[in-house]
Amino acid sequence: MKWSSVSGSPVGRAVLALAAAMVVALVVTVANSLLDKVNPTAPGPGSAGAATVSGKEIGDLVATLVVAKEGPMTGYTREKFPHWDTNKPEHGFTGDLATYTKCTSRDVMMLRDATGKVTLDPKTCELTVPTGAGWQDRYGFIDKKTGQLGPYKFITDPSKVDAEHIVALAEAWRSGAADRDEDTRRRIANDAMNLVAADPSANRSKGDQDPANYLPPGNFRCAYIEHYVKVKIKYALTVDTAEHTALRTAVDDCLRRGEFK
Repeated sequence: MKWSSVSGSPVGRAVLALAAAMVVALVVTVANSLLDKVNPTAPGPGSAGAATVSGKEIGDLVATLVVAKEGPMTGYTREKFPHWDTNKPEHGFTGDLATYTKCTSRDVMMLRDATGKVTLDPKTCELTVPTGAGWQDRYGFIDKKTGQLGPYKFITDPSKVDAEHIVALAEAWRSGAADRDEDTRRRIANDAMNLVAADPSANRSKGDQDPANYLPPGNFRCAYIEHYVKVKIKYALTVDTAEHTALRTAVDDCLRRGEFK
């Protein structure tokens, strides 16, 4: 019997689907093993603006990325990535942050990334921002008029802070999340590693672009690359050729500047 006949039959399609699922599971297992060796409990990007991996480690991580053509946006909506979820251990907020179980991942991310003595009520999940406290943007953005890096914003109103997904949800969709189940997409949207408090101007300048077209122009660039790569590996998301090249170039630049330890 010809393979085309088998693959086109209901049984053949079931076998192909099972094989694809096994491949994804294997990639995720290997990738998570590598991440565990690197730094499974690294602090969030807001609480630690600098990269936490060595040059060799980031090189090894980039080398494990699977290069493939991006998928289409067909069927994408943000609702396919349920958020904001209540704070569960699987989302990666560790230490004292793990105790805020009634609050959402966004609430806890805001507390993690705050500067100064911002508090989060564990029962009402309301943020209290005393004088001098707030959120310091690290992304930065290029002023369209001057072509120069604009001033970093310090925001004191939590409603004016964006919860930025480092790997944008639309980018995740194009990179393989379209074929994942809803639970996996929920975890992508709520993962502490994939969230950072950002200035809306900086967030809007990024949109859903990948590193081939956008990298933070400010002092968060190298830490951003680290988190971007880790999220892609953790969820077995692919990178396209231009994206992979851009990541390698950016890593080399960070190495020259000594920002990977």
